[in-house]
Amino acid sequence: MKRLALSVAAVLLALSGLAGAQTLVYGESGLPVNLDLPQDGNSLTVQYQIAEPLVGFKPSSSELMPLLATSWEANADATQWTFHLRQGVNFTDGTPFNAEAVKFNFDRWNHRDNPYAFPDQKNFAAWTYIFAAFYGEQGYLLENVEALDDSTVRFDLTSPVGFFPALVASSYFGIQSPAAVKKAGVDYGTPGVGAVGTGPFKFQEWVQGDHVTLVRNDAYWGSKAKVERIVFRGIESAATRLAELEAGTLDVAVNLSPDDLKAVESNSGLKRATASANLSVGYVGFHQANKPFDDVRVRQAVALAIDQKTIVDSFWSGLGTPAAEFIPPGLIGRANYEPYAFDQAKAKQLLAEAGYPNGFKTEFWYMPVSRPYFPSPKDIAEAVAGYLSQVGIQAELRTEDWGIYLKDYDEGKFPMYMLGWSADYADPNNFIFTFFSPTEIKNGFGWTGSNADEVVKLLGDARQAASETERVTYYKQADKIIYDQIPAMPMVYPTTLNATRANIDGFLPNPLGTTSIQLNDVTKN
Repeated sequence: MKRLALSVAAVLLALSGLAGAQTLVYGESGLPVNLDLPQDGNSLTVQYQIAEPLVGFKPSSSELMPLLATSWEANADATQWTFHLRQGVNFTDGTPFNAEAVKFNFDRWNHRDNPYAFPDQKNFAAWTYIFAAFYGEQGYLLENVEALDDSTVRFDLTSPVGFFPALVASSYFGIQSPAAVKKAGVDYGTPGVGAVGTGPFKFQEWVQGDHVTLVRNDAYWGSKAKVERIVFRGIESAATRLAELEAGTLDVAVNLSPDDLKAVESNSGLKRATASANLSVGYVGFHQANKPFDDVRVRQAVALAIDQKTIVDSFWSGLGTPAAEFIPPGLIGRANYEPYAFDQAKAKQLLAEAGYPNGFKTEFWYMPVSRPYFPSPKDIAEAVAGYLSQVGIQAELRTEDWGIYLKDYDEGKFPMYMLGWSADYADPNNFIFTFFSPTEIKNGFGWTGSNADEVVKLLGDARQAASETERVTYYKQADKIIYDQIPAMPMVYPTTLNATRANIDGFLPNPLGTTSIQLNDVTKN
């Protein structure tokens, strides 16, 4: 308690220099990793205030709306999409937003040999989550971007995608100032440089290990921000975020522990801020390049050894339900399987059949930050490891810095790990294809062979399908293979708990979480 009191006092002292300016203090589970096509939620929330995508989402909804593009249309087979851009918009460095700026951004993300892609320092992994692969790689989607005139840009695709506007609405794809990228080079998006976009706020400072400050963009083309600045603070502990919210040193706290629901609802000085629905899933993954996880019997044994319902009931306190597949409830394409039953006798039998009658040793990596899908990562990992030990699997718990964790995940370094996903747009493609695209099925799971190839093909066919009925058929066929082969164990469909001080209005999380909402309409009364 003494340490917390000192922390609160330090924050109050730091913020005292902002007296006279209305400041919104926003508590996340960590600071950004980077602001140049980031892949994690803490980074995306900050970037979304600075750099806007072409397409946005209506408040508290996953329904698309115009943002930097005012309208769009496709050709007859949805292999070409033309976007008409908002005119008279400038980046906060004073340079114009136009079709050439859009082309510059998408070209550097798509082409690894682009002079501003910096492939040795930036992996742009988020690109493959949405667009399957980089230009020229197996399954790549974006063939070309053409600036037809200053306010019109056309995307040429390698195959039909009827929901392409939803792809470019993903919060990863905030349009950055080409001039700023060229000036900063490889340092663009880092703490010393920040980012430059067209959004309602602009970057001011990033003090590593402490905070990121954004200030209002008074030249913003849309609704001007109601607060003068936002200070984003990275606070790893959900309990500490809640304590600081209660103390008044935070105005907004996201990704609180489900255990804190009663504390939030019983405090008249706080308000719960939860979306009407959540599109999110947490899972335990296996990378098959690491033995013995190349054996499906071992992967099934792990799932059978874990009492999934007890873990979800214990750590999500009524704000989560056990998961059995990667597509969350509320989206098309679900097969509605039941989770693997808790059956340790069967788990031991499968381990023996796989040649591990006495179990085995492995590493189990858990996230160093809380996310909606894993609010208490270390505690949950300890519970999982406890169940595994009962069938002879000795799992050494390990973690590391969040940015390094994501990089090592992409490089397949974890035999067994925790991770999850919150939707970028409301479509099953953003879940099942994100995990099992031609790139990610290998990077995330090390899954190869005929079953993996069939999943990739089915999901590719689903993206191109002419009707929803046809898409659903493909998704269910892929889901059956994934359920049986279990490259990962879906753990939970969570409901995220966020809260604000009672004097905060306009903070409206949507089903996609907090990474795709602009904070310009938030007021501090």
